[in-house]
Amino acid sequence: MKLFSATLITGLVISAFSYKPLSGTITKSFSLDSLGACQGISKQDGKYFLYGDREVGVMSQYYLKNDSLIYQPDEYRFTIKGENIIKHPTGIAYRKGMPTFIGNSVRQNAEGTVWKAMIYSIDWQGFLKSKTLDGNLLKTVEDDACIQGTRPEYVKHKGKWFMATADYGNKANEVRLYDAGKLSKADKTSEKGLLYRKFICSPWVQNLHFIENKDILVLIQNQIEGRKWRLTFVDLNKSISSGHEEVIKVIDTDKTDELEGFTLTDDQNKGIAVSSSRKNNVSLIDINWSKS
Repeated sequence: MKLFSATLITGLVISAFSYKPLSGTITKSFSLDSLGACQGISKQDGKYFLYGDREVGVMSQYYLKNDSLIYQPDEYRFTIKGENIIKHPTGIAYRKGMPTFIGNSVRQNAEGTVWKAMIYSIDWQGFLKSKTLDGNLLKTVEDDACIQGTRPEYVKHKGKWFMATADYGNKANEVRLYDAGKLSKADKTSEKGLLYRKFICSPWVQNLHFIENKDILVLIQNQIEGRKWRLTFVDLNKSISSGHEEVIKVIDTDKTDELEGFTLTDDQNKGIAVSSSRKNNVSLIDINWSKS
């Protein structure tokens, strides 16, 4: 097993225009290798799956011990018969008993100005067992409703779970909620009857994280395109009702690389953020929910 040590990081800046007593502090940062450019993190039953784009799309499993992530000696590849299927994984929507979705964003031209986004429904347990997508890719859905990429995550609204995704453009960005069962059988997200609700959100959303017991959706963002960290905590129910993100708190940092993913740990006073950098690509964050 690989044990990764940590070093102190400082310089978190709390945005002044939010209205609830929520704050965060980056406490430590460390490096995980073998992921290429890390693209996100998914917490499932106390396990942490980090995924990235190397020569192929890859994923590794870790567990958290004190202030370190301990590597489990298994590597998962998003390939079929060795062919790279999900080169640029951009989100994992997992919930037990529901379809598992993985996002993929693909540049359609050399300049990277035209994107095609795909959502894959997969047999998650089969994938964990075989460590590839061979026999485990159930359906490929084109996210033709998106603007520059897709990033799946499960959210709950009025007692029902939906598969949500968000855009990465600099204008007309939306968070959209889809019927997960219907989506798992669809060819395109624009098909009639799939979309449940949507609301306008701010730019440069790299990933989503839903905090169920608080009905909070975290927009994992960049402050500018591809650079500088931002976590925007929004009230999901109010955002759906108003049609526009209802911000609880914005946490900006002075880290200048590309924030890609974030999750709370089992202790909801702590979080883990990941970036696409090769060094110091994982950071631990203390979250303060107490009243000021």
